[in-house]
Order: sequence, then C-alpha cells, then structure tokens
Amino acid sequence: MRWEDDPRRDGSAAFRGVRASVPVEHVDLATGGDRVAAGGFWVVVGTFEGRLDAWRMARVERDDAVPEPPSGREWAGPAPEHWGTSLDREAYMAGVEAIRRDIREGEVYQVNLCRMLDAPCPAPEPGPDAVALAHRLATGNPARHASRIVIPRTADWPGAWVVSASPELYLGIDGDVVRSSPIKGTAAPGEPMLAKDEAENVMITDLIRNDVSHVARPGSVTVPEFLAEHPHPGLVHLQSTVEARLGPDYDWTPALWPALLDGTFPPGSVSGAPKSSALRIIAREEPAARGPYCGAIGWIDADSRTAELAVGIRTFFWLPDQGGRLRFGTGAGITWGSDPYGEWRETELKATRLIGLASTTTMTP
Repeated sequence: MRWEDDPRRDGSAAFRGVRASVPVEHVDLATGGDRVAAGGFWVVVGTFEGRLDAWRMARVERDDAVPEPPSGREWAGPAPEHWGTSLDREAYMAGVEAIRRDIREGEVYQVNLCRMLDAPCPAPEPGPDAVALAHRLATGNPARHASRIVIPRTADWPGAWVVSASPELYLGIDGDVVRSSPIKGTAAPGEPMLAKDEAENVMITDLIRNDVSHVARPGSVTVPEFLAEHPHPGLVHLQSTVEARLGPDYDWTPALWPALLDGTFPPGSVSGAPKSSALRIIAREEPAARGPYCGAIGWIDADSRTAELAVGIRTFFWLPDQGGRLRFGTGAGITWGSDPYGEWRETELKATRLIGLASTTTMTP
C-alpha cells in the first residue's frame, strides 16, 4: 500500500495498547474541559507554549499484545548532515552560564535549557509516513509512552503530526488517582549519577507535589517512588513519582482539566523551579519555539475515567514550513552546579540515538 493511500492519513493515533481513528470533534482542552469530561476518547497534543488541542475519536481499539502494523514502506528521513540546531555549542554553553548567573542572583533554582534540531523533510500534508517512523523508533528505541499522532488540518480544526518515544509520564489518571513521574538526572550507562542530578530531581519532585496539590484531597499527596534509576536505550534516568487523590470538586467534573492544567502545565521537569521565573528565562535564552516538544502528548478516556499524557520529550514533529521540516528537541536541567560543556554533552547524549534512527542517507520526494 502506498502511504498516500493509507487510511490512517485521514486521522489516527497509536499509543501503548491503544489505537484510535476518525476524529469527529476538536476542543481547546484548557477551555473546553467540560466537553472532554462529558465522555469520549480524546487524543491530546499540547505545545510547551500553551496550545492544548484535543480531538475526539470515533473509533478506539485496545490490544496490549498486538503492535500497530507498519505501513509497508521504509521511513525516508533527512540525511544526517542536514540537521541544524537553534543553539550551537558556544551559544548553548553561554546560555548555561547566563542561567548560573540568574541562580547566583537568586532569580531561580533550576532551568531546563533546550535547543531545537530541524531538517528538511519534504512531504505533502498531512506529512511524511509517521507509521514508518514510529515503527523504526519502536524497534530501535522502545519507550513506555511511545505514541504516533496524525490529524489532518481541516477548516474546523488544526492538524498535528507527532511521533514520540517519550519515557516520561506527565499526568496519568485512573479513577480518582492522579500521578506524575518526573525525570531529572541523566547518565550514560555504567556512569554514576552526580550530586547535581539528585538535586535536580529533588527540586522538581517538590515542584510537582505542589502543582498536583491544587486538585488533590488534603493530605493525599504522596511520593511512592523517589530517586529511582531507570535504564533506557543509551542512557539512565533518575525518576520519582508523585501520587494524589482528586478532590471532590475535580473528580472527573467539568472543572478537572482546566484546573489540573492550570496547576501543572507546562510540566515542571522541562521548565524549572520556580516555574514562573524559569519560563521567563527560557523565553529569554531559547531562540526557537519548542512546540509539542516538552508539551503534553497522549489520550483521555472520559468514559473509563482514565488518562495518560506523556511529557513530549524524545519527540519528533513535522510542520509544512518551507516544503516540510522535521523537528526534534533536546535539553538539560541547569543548576548552580552545572558544567556548561557537560550540559551540552547531555543534550547530545539524549539526541544522538533518536536523530540517528530518524535519519537516512537518501530521501523520498
């Protein structure tokens, strides 16, 4: 089957054990939470800058044992040498030093500094073969919150093209229990975590506890996992988990999503602490918008009172700019103890494997 004839181009999404298709309604999740709470299965793509799109899907299939079949053709991505970066090594290291000055002056404790990589990837809308790229990532970089979303743009709603290998849970809900599992701290396999890695995680875990408390029953916020090392392809992360029970005003009521997002978005692990100061500094230091990278990617099933939204890291997204561009972000948490070159190396560690999987030596027009 040619990708141009694949019915998945009409609007579909795939997650761990869940596939959905046929979008029939679109809302802004920040203001249309009452529609989402009323029922249905919704696919969500939120940008770091604050746009929160949700599409209700008419068809949903669940099968944890059967992965989505590939599209029948190989992924054709950019050549490795065609990737550019919004911040080169010198500019990124200068940004780290600027943030360390902010920390010294008491403006902030931690800031996640990111750079955006992009490369030409020509394709007609709604974009290149997302299923082929998702299959390649699933084979070469399996991730617990992997996803693939293609929603064509129409007169009634915006489109989306996202393929993610995210390992990080932003928000998970099961009934009245909400959880978040921030990742902060990265090392190459076999290398020890630094004291700076643990400090990063402690600060962000405390931030997440405060963020979630806005919708929680008093006294219900707990940390069942703290500073746990999790191996991933090519690296190791420190992860903690925060859990809480939803208060009666937010237990799948129309107020749930506006309040939950207002208190927690963008995710603390990819912004910093205090969040308001970190966001101001990010706007100053980063020349390119992050888009779905560091945003929220996942699904909400109001009928079963469950949801799973990942932090949009290890994430590719495609835009039709200049004939089609593939984008990917990478970053590191900056603290007073940060070494500028070490932080640059961390961004390379996080990007190298994924960029390699998404690149090919030839491209299909």
